[in-house]
Amino acid sequence: MSVDFSWSPRPADWRDALRTSVPLYRWAPWFAAVLGVLGVVVLVLGMTWAGVFGLVLAVIIVALVPVGTAVNFHNHPLAAKAVTGTADAHSLRMSVGEAARSELSWAELPGWVETARGFVLRTGTTAVYAVPHRAFADAEAVGKFRSLLVEHVGPAA
Repeated sequence: MSVDFSWSPRPADWRDALRTSVPLYRWAPWFAAVLGVLGVVVLVLGMTWAGVFGLVLAVIIVALVPVGTAVNFHNHPLAAKAVTGTADAHSLRMSVGEAARSELSWAELPGWVETARGFVLRTGTTAVYAVPHRAFADAEAVGKFRSLLVEHVGPAA
């Protein structure tokens, strides 16, 4: 069984990968929500400057994740270039035109996560690969890719 895929990356793909692998990105919205609630409580208690400061910090924390990811995405030389790939019983191969190629045996992928947007593949190093669902031709191809991951890497984390 083999499955081919291709896509043009978007900043949201990176954000998806970061949210699953970096605790700071995963917990930032919750931290901002708590800070915002505390800011409102402080405002109600009559401490205007402290309340406004808390609310402003909450907004900044919420904005940092998407804005920071978009800036890093647009500053990366290969980020917006089309990616093509193939997965089969032996390995996962991806390339960004002629600029970069990688082949990972399934043993090099200790884990993976499926999000609402796609698959996030973790390597034995700090590298992660985000493969969005839109990279596949149809739902059947998404299912084949998922089956390959379960068979060769194990169940999703």
